[in-house]
Amino acid sequence: MTQDVLLDTSDADATPLVVVPVERFADWLEMQPAQVVEWVRATLAKPEPGSIVWVSSPTEPRRAIVLVGNDWLAALGDVAYRLPAGRYRLHTEGSGVPLEHLVLGFGLGAYRYTRYRPGERDPARLVVPDGIDAAALRRRIEAIAWVRDLINTPASHMLPEHLEAEARELAVELEAEFRVTVGDDLLKNNHPTIHTVGRASSSAPRLIELVWGDPAHPHLVLIGKGVCFDSGGLDIKSADGMRLMKKDMGGAAHALGLARLVMKERLPVRLRVLVPAVENAISGNAFRPGDVIRTRKGLTVEVDNTDAEGRLVLCDALALACETPPALIVDFATLTGAARSALGTDLPAMFCNDEMCAAALLEASARTADPVWRMPLYQPYRKLLESRVADMVNSGRSPYAGAITAALFLESFVAPGVPWVHFDLMAWNVGTSPGRPEGGEAMGLRAVHRFLTDRFGNAA
Repeated sequence: MTQDVLLDTSDADATPLVVVPVERFADWLEMQPAQVVEWVRATLAKPEPGSIVWVSSPTEPRRAIVLVGNDWLAALGDVAYRLPAGRYRLHTEGSGVPLEHLVLGFGLGAYRYTRYRPGERDPARLVVPDGIDAAALRRRIEAIAWVRDLINTPASHMLPEHLEAEARELAVELEAEFRVTVGDDLLKNNHPTIHTVGRASSSAPRLIELVWGDPAHPHLVLIGKGVCFDSGGLDIKSADGMRLMKKDMGGAAHALGLARLVMKERLPVRLRVLVPAVENAISGNAFRPGDVIRTRKGLTVEVDNTDAEGRLVLCDALALACETPPALIVDFATLTGAARSALGTDLPAMFCNDEMCAAALLEASARTADPVWRMPLYQPYRKLLESRVADMVNSGRSPYAGAITAALFLESFVAPGVPWVHFDLMAWNVGTSPGRPEGGEAMGLRAVHRFLTDRFGNAA
């Protein structure tokens, strides 16, 4: 996890870091001493977002000038390693730039995954301006860094037992109840789909559960797909398709990272976190295409494709969550390639059965600069999940609408009247951009956190 790069105390010796929007650069330059103007014009070929210019004058200390565009979260997202190590004090000089987004982007861009190789250098550190809640920003940055760490860790160190250990450590730290159901005990406790998907692995499947908060508060359930590695099962993936499957527990990482924020900020909810953790492996007892599974809810599912395993482990968790009717269920899953085909790798697909929740989430997404895109639970496509021998198949044979049919499958296990949000996300940056280093990524987490704070913050 990235070291803490935010300083919440004033530091008179810190180097000024002056943020200037590109469209106001000419006006800003006109107000500078002649020597500064001459130096900037000599060293800056073209003013564009991301440019850094060092300036000084006989009457002023040395300053770093950063030109930014209107993507405020990305504005300082790469400067922690472009600036020399040291302490910097942020100035916007009345430009109207949203400070909170700048500081958050700076912190997110300072992330490096260092478990197996140390960082090449220390990042620059930033003095948080007055009026900004440094502690709150630090909590968000730490939660996102943890999500990234969990996703970036290879399956050799992030199998179901390792994911359990991470969740248990979180529960101990924040005084949550912790339970886990492992191996054949899943069958005894009526979690057949989780057992079926994970039984072929030498790492036993399990259902991880955290419970926290006052039982009198609204009941919030977070569910995360914890497929710690996905070979595709007997419908085996190609080598290219399998290469990034350490990230197939990205949904679990999101649920745990969001739970960390909820508990640290003591949101007045009764929180329940459910993580079905499995490895979809291949051995003599692996589940097969054509098998029929009776789920916790009692619905029977014919396995059309063993590589559509994520919805199988999630369906038992959703059914369990609804047995004590919650105020809201949010699930996260790296579920379908179809969602990536529709929206690309950066934009999570959001499905929601409640119009007010959906509208509030989209509004929170805009406010936090954390994009999500709503997709439809188009009921006529349920026919694509019909089976001749069971209540439904886990994956229709049609090459179309794969993200929608996966969401419709999950919706079948949500009790009527329970508000439910499902995120189908990549959980991975395929390249590096400011504030978003290549590798594991938290997508939609800040938007959901804002939504939950708005929805439940006054529940007490």
